[in-house]
Amino acid sequence: MRPLLVWLSKRRLRLLHAAGAALGWAAYLLSPTYRSRLKANAALAGVGRAQRRASVAEAGKLVMELPRLWLRPRDQAINDPVEWERPELVDQALDQGRGLVLLTPHMGSFEVAAQAYAERFGARQPITVLYRPAKQAWLLELEETARARPALATAPATLAGVRQLMRALRQGQTLGMLPDQVPPEGMGVWAPFFGQPAYTMTLAARLAQQAGAAVLLIWAERLPQGGGYRVCLRPLAEPLPDKAGLGEEAWTAAAAASINRSMEAVIAHKPDQYLWGYHRYKQPRPMEPAA
Repeated sequence: MRPLLVWLSKRRLRLLHAAGAALGWAAYLLSPTYRSRLKANAALAGVGRAQRRASVAEAGKLVMELPRLWLRPRDQAINDPVEWERPELVDQALDQGRGLVLLTPHMGSFEVAAQAYAERFGARQPITVLYRPAKQAWLLELEETARARPALATAPATLAGVRQLMRALRQGQTLGMLPDQVPPEGMGVWAPFFGQPAYTMTLAARLAQQAGAAVLLIWAERLPQGGGYRVCLRPLAEPLPDKAGLGEEAWTAAAAASINRSMEAVIAHKPDQYLWGYHRYKQPRPMEPAA
């Protein structure tokens, strides 16, 4: 498998995206379960047929661009053009010196978002990204080795990974999280997401609240014709709720619902690049023990 991935990593982005679009449609047509979930999730969000169909190809592009992002030399910058929207928001947040939490949904190229941050801002503060370890041994090894880059570390969604995130934030560093990823059991609450209860991460809000860290939304859109990426930054759609006067349980539920509304706002910018086939409404898996 790795020789194939290495070969793919050296192909042009435009070619990879063309192959990825075909791969996305093959998966859609061959898997009734995936097709049904994608249609149902997109319908909950009111996504039209044209944007839903476009998302099928975009999901395949995400898969095919990964070798190019993961397997280039560690000291080499992203091979393709990266545009930025409102990068001054990161500078302003880092100036506060209390750490920064970057939140992005499963939209566009979230791998690019983390790598682009590390390249542009890593000299000021490195970033640690939370990820869910793969079940396949070969893919797990690839995740742990290829994702780690200068100023970019990874933390698994385990108790040990949570402690790693806490240490980084206490040092004023930056965290990257996908809050629409279903967390392990005990690390989330049920909160509305496009009108349907979804098990939602509470870790991001808790860490930001405890550290007094800034929170920003970030996402990386694919540009047409393999033209690279646009990294966009925005404030939260609404401030996280004030904890004063709220019990722990009530505040946690309110914070999770607030973050979900921010994710919905981000997705509305580019619904054709969201992974509607992601199993967002599934039951959480058991928490893995600390290493």
